[in-house]
Amino acid sequence: MYTVMGITGRVGGVIGHDLLTAGLPLRAIVQDPVKSSRWATLGGEIAVAENGDVDALTNAFRGSEAVFVMLPPNADPEPDFSHARYLIDVVRQALAATRPKRVVCLSSIGADAEVPSLLTALHMFETAMGSLHLPVTFLRPAWLMENFAWDIAPARERGEFPSYLAPVDRAIPMVSTNDVGHFAARAMQEDFSGERIWEIEGPERYSPDDIAAALARALVRDVRAEAVPRAGWDPLFRAQGMRNPLPRIQMLDAFNDGTFRFLDDGKHTLRGEITLLDAIAALVRET
Repeated sequence: MYTVMGITGRVGGVIGHDLLTAGLPLRAIVQDPVKSSRWATLGGEIAVAENGDVDALTNAFRGSEAVFVMLPPNADPEPDFSHARYLIDVVRQALAATRPKRVVCLSSIGADAEVPSLLTALHMFETAMGSLHLPVTFLRPAWLMENFAWDIAPARERGEFPSYLAPVDRAIPMVSTNDVGHFAARAMQEDFSGERIWEIEGPERYSPDDIAAALARALVRDVRAEAVPRAGWDPLFRAQGMRNPLPRIQMLDAFNDGTFRFLDDGKHTLRGEITLLDAIAALVRET
C-alpha cells in the first residue's frame, strides 16, 4: 500500500495519479470524507484522518510500503510554533508505531538553515523524521511557482505584480508543484536505505521580472514587477490579518539575501520540466 497525506492538494494529487498510473495500490488520506469520492472512483482506498489525530493517522499508515508525509502550510504560526510541533509529533508517533518500509517527506529549500523563519517548522519536521531511523527521502523543492496564484488578480486588474522577492531582476530557483509531485511519487517507489535529500528546481531560474513577463503573456496585457518596500511589510501583513508576520518576513529576507540556497549552489539538483510560463498559464486558466 502506498499512502499519501495531503492528497487533495497540488503535490499530493499528482502523487496519487502517478501511483495509480503505475498500477500501485493507493491509500488516500483525506480530512473531509466528502472529498474522498474522486479518489475512490479512481480506485484508491480511503482513510479519513485529521492531521492532529494520532490514532487515525496510525490506522492510515498501517501496512504501508511507503508513506508520503507533509505539514499543512501555515503562513501565520505561533511565535513558538506550538501547533507545528504538535502536528509533527503526531506524524512521528504514527510512523513509529507502523514502521513503513520508506517515508517521503515534503520539506523545502532552506529547511537545513539554522536561521529562524517560517521554514523553522520544516527544520523541526526533518529532525523528527530523521530520528525515526527509517529510510526517508527529504524533498527540498525551490520556491513554488504556484505561489504566484495570489498575484494574478492585481496583474489582471492593474497590470501590477507586487514582489516581495528583490531585486526584481535577480533570478532564483523555482519549481512547479507538478514536478515536485512526480519526484515524490518516484521516491516512494524506489528501494533505498538511510536518508536522502532531493533538491528540486525547474528547468531554469527566474526573477520577478520574468514572473511579470509570464503574467503579461498569459493575461495578454502589460504587467510590471515592483518590489514592495521592506519597511512596509509588517504593517501590510498585519492589515491582511496576520498576527505574527515575523517568520514570514524572516523567510523572505533569507531568500533575498541568499541564505536559503541549494547545496553546492544547485549543482546536483533534480530538474523538473515545467517552465514558469507553463505554470503561470495554467494558474490563469484556473481563475
